[in-house]
Amino acid sequence: MGTLKGKNAFVTGTSQGIGAAIAETLVNAGCNICMHYFSSDEEPKKLQKIAEENKQKAICVQGDLTKEADVVKCVKAGVDFLGSFDILINNSGSLVKRSYIPEITLDYWKTLIDINLTTMMLVTKELLPYLNHQDGASIVNVSSLAGRMGGHPGSLVYSTCKGAVLTWTRSLSKELAVRKIRVNAVAPGFIEGTRFHETHTTKESALKTIASIPLGRSGNPFDVARAVAFLASEYDGFITGETIDINGGVYCA
Repeated sequence: MGTLKGKNAFVTGTSQGIGAAIAETLVNAGCNICMHYFSSDEEPKKLQKIAEENKQKAICVQGDLTKEADVVKCVKAGVDFLGSFDILINNSGSLVKRSYIPEITLDYWKTLIDINLTTMMLVTKELLPYLNHQDGASIVNVSSLAGRMGGHPGSLVYSTCKGAVLTWTRSLSKELAVRKIRVNAVAPGFIEGTRFHETHTTKESALKTIASIPLGRSGNPFDVARAVAFLASEYDGFITGETIDINGGVYCA
């Protein structure tokens, strides 16, 4: 496993939850970092200050990653600041709301595809020329247990998108191997402390889900961040096209 100290990382969706935990873990490991956010800049700004106090470089960039112009703007800001990147973490994504099959509109369908898949494609495509092709680079895509098993009722479109992230990861790993870029994914299960579950999961449903987890607890954002940091450090490794499942034993590949 390579060291992360001095490596340059680009992380999307760092306002809260898993994305914020990933950014914090990479900063604590010594990375220079470009932190994207869509709405709140409170957490990335806090991490920027910590990084700078540790003599690391950090920048926060805002944008709607479903819009190509915003992606170009964010990547340009990151490249102008750091030059090139060793690590890309595609974390942005959302359920938006629960919608059952009779209620699914074309607008809702397209919105979730854009948020969960188009963002990943646009950022990866735009950042690709600036990923380290000499020493090796690492891309980590954040999927979900829902992409493995299907999610709870009302998450049909979201689950479909997260399943597609896994296929995207496998396919992209083959395409980018010749460039010495490794592509992997993580698939978190029930992770408390995120806006996702605060918004879309009732307390009753949460307790029922926790009772079904073999380890007997929910996950937290840093359970995911540790696995992401491991895959990020594999910029010079031999792991590619793989998914690490982080779910307390609910699903074992």
